[in-house]
Amino acid sequence: MADSVRKVQYAYVMVPNRPGQGAKILSALRAAGVDLQAYSGFPGRKGAQIDLVTRDIAGLKRVARKNGWRLSKAKKGFLVQGTDRIGAVQAQLARLASGRVNVVAADAVAAGQGRYGMILWVRPGDYARAAGGGRAPGAYGAGVIRTGICGRPAPRGPRRPRAGGRSRAPGG
Repeated sequence: MADSVRKVQYAYVMVPNRPGQGAKILSALRAAGVDLQAYSGFPGRKGAQIDLVTRDIAGLKRVARKNGWRLSKAKKGFLVQGTDRIGAVQAQLARLASGRVNVVAADAVAAGQGRYGMILWVRPGDYARAAGGGRAPGAYGAGVIRTGICGRPAPRGPRRPRAGGRSRAPGG
């Protein structure tokens, strides 16, 4: 089975680097029904940064506002999932390197049952090139599954008119 690569959105929140801060954030998200695709937390100079990858950025913003969190602007990354094998992560990083895309950060884990997952971040200027946007096929080329809101495949093709005469961009 081929690996799937999805464009994802995330935001981060800075918290004090003390026990229980991650659990507190996750409890609030769970209570509000915000489903996460990935979570990453790590220490920094001024506390800890918690990255929250979700299909429901609007829900994440609502919970952040309700709890007084200082949430970053929505940012972009890639979620890779596939069959676990020796060199699976190396293959993804090599694919991006061959497209001259610099990976800023990556986290990967064996998920059990012969599967693995990886979340990775590239510089904003490299994102379209990595995803195959524009004219160039990109490092991931047609392999990226473009997702719209709620993770459903985004519509392809020309813009379609919406009610009221406004048009909708074709996701991504």
